[in-house]
Amino acid sequence: MCLLIVLSRVDVGAPLVVVANRDERFDRPATAATVLAEAGPRVLGGRDELAGGTWLAVNEHGVVAGLTNRPSPSGRDPEKRSRGELPLALARHTNASSAIEELAEQVHSEDYNAAWLLVGDRHSLYYVAVGGSGAPEVECLAPGPYVLGNDPLRGASPKTARVRERVGAIARAAGGDQHALLQQVLSDHTIPAEAEAPSGAEAGASGAPERPAQLGAACVHTDGYGTRSAALIRVPGEGLPQLWVADGPPCRTPFVDVSPLWSAPALP
Repeated sequence: MCLLIVLSRVDVGAPLVVVANRDERFDRPATAATVLAEAGPRVLGGRDELAGGTWLAVNEHGVVAGLTNRPSPSGRDPEKRSRGELPLALARHTNASSAIEELAEQVHSEDYNAAWLLVGDRHSLYYVAVGGSGAPEVECLAPGPYVLGNDPLRGASPKTARVRERVGAIARAAGGDQHALLQQVLSDHTIPAEAEAPSGAEAGASGAPERPAQLGAACVHTDGYGTRSAALIRVPGEGLPQLWVADGPPCRTPFVDVSPLWSAPALP
C-alpha cells in the first residue's frame, strides 16, 4: 500500500471512511478483494498471493487496518516476517483499542520490515510505526482526516502534502458526493513540482538511485510498477461496512461493490 486516506469521525453517518491505492510491482501476484477469514470475526480485504498477507483489511465489526511500506535503502529483508501479517492480525479483533493493546504487547518491531499503519473503528483511530526494535510506536489520533504515504504520518513529501490538502477540503465541505471526490483523489496523475526526479548527476551525488517522477503522483504508472488496485471502505454508524474495489488503476478501472462477500463462502 502506498496511499492510505482515513476520515475518522468526520461524518456522523459514516464515522470511518477509508480509501487507498495499492502500488506494487506488476509481476507480484495478488487478489484485490476476498474473504481473508471466515469467522471470529469475518475479515475482507486484498491478499498478497506471494507472502500471504494483506495491505488492507476490514472486519464485520467495522475495524479497518491498513499499512504502507517504509522504504529502506537496502531494500526488503527476506529474513524478516511479512508486514502483511499485521493488518490481518489487527482485523481479528472486535474493536481497534483491543487490537492495538495486543499489538503493543506481542509484536516486536525488529521481526518485521519497517512499516506504518492506521487502525480504526467507529470510535477511535491509531497510528502505528513499526521499525527499529522493541514495541511498535502507537499514537491515538483525534477525529479528522489523515493521509499516510511512504513517509511518516505528518511527513511533508510533495505527494502526501498535495493529497492532504485535497482531502482536507473534501472533509470540510458540506454536501457533494464525498466518495466520488475521494475517487478523484486516488485517480490523480498530477506530479507536484517538488516531486520531480533529480537529474542523474544529482542522484549520483546523493548516492541514491534515480526514482521515476511518476512516483510523486497519487495514481502511479511506470513500466514495471504502479497502482495495482484501489479500495473504498465506508463504516456506517450501524451495520456491516461497505467495500468497493477497483481491480486495476482507479483512473481507468470502475469500482465494484464487493460487500456481498460478507455472506459469500470463502474461496480456497
